Amino acid sequence: MLSGEKILVTGPAGRIAFSIVEKLARDNEVWGIARFGNPAQQAEVEALGVTTRKVDLATCDFGDLPRDFTYVLHIAASFEPSSYDRAITINAEACGFVLEHCRNAKAALVMSTLAVYKPHPDPWHAFREDDALGDMIAHVPDNYSIAKNCEEAIARFCARSFNLPVTIARMGAAYGPRGGLPILHMEALAEGRLIEPRWDPLPYAPIHVDDISDMIAPLLGAASVPATIVNFCGDEAVSVQQWVPYMAGLLGVTPKIMVKPVPGASLGSVGDVTKRLAITGPTKVKWQDGLRQLVQQLYPDRFRS
Repeated sequence: MLSGEKILVTGPAGRIAFSIVEKLARDNEVWGIARFGNPAQQAEVEALGVTTRKVDLATCDFGDLPRDFTYVLHIAASFEPSSYDRAITINAEACGFVLEHCRNAKAALVMSTLAVYKPHPDPWHAFREDDALGDMIAHVPDNYSIAKNCEEAIARFCARSFNLPVTIARMGAAYGPRGGLPILHMEALAEGRLIEPRWDPLPYAPIHVDDISDMIAPLLGAASVPATIVNFCGDEAVSVQQWVPYMAGLLGVTPKIMVKPVPGASLGSVGDVTKRLAITGPTKVKWQDGLRQLVQQLYPDRFRS
């Protein structure tokens, strides 16, 4: 557990970071930076006891942001449709500026993605940290995985150049009350919309935000020079074709699902968690329990026990 630390978190209003800062702010001095284009989101973060500053990661003008943070969590990511050049500026170069600004911290965690791996023909292949890197073409926009590979390179450089212990955590399918791929599918089911996975089966290793928050401290503890690289996904592999009918049953609807292939994309996104297990221990939230809880929370009037 972290206590009495001064922690900087980028993107604190996001679907992953919000739950993290909510927990960290109980026992630490937490600061959050983002564009905060929506004032309501900034107010929501500040209500947790977080000190905020408006910072556009496209320019990285930090203004009066302090430098004396003891830990840094660089979680912010841009999924906006843009050119490769802009995607690399926001998702990669910004990482370098953030770590440079906080180069005297005890450690930093940089959130990457399983999409950095080279596509594999086996949908159930569990990518290891030493597997080949490439362009998974699994996200919208298509430039995301390339930009995140660039971000990892910059984070690795910063660890060595600044002698700053870094953990690069390759996130899988994170989900919670603020969103994630399973939640997008939940919304589609509730609205009667078609769900279009790129393959059948299309496996992921979903991880609930409660497990993510619990694992931040040990992942920071594993930071090193050169950087530690670890897959950050759930312990259980499950396909879209499994979780969609499960949620449909909880909502009392008939799912509409049809494969829409994405040429060149990886057929699955499962990470080998052997290394992460040695650092954090196992996840606590089973995928069925996590999705059941969220259906009940987000659609209480439609939930079927």
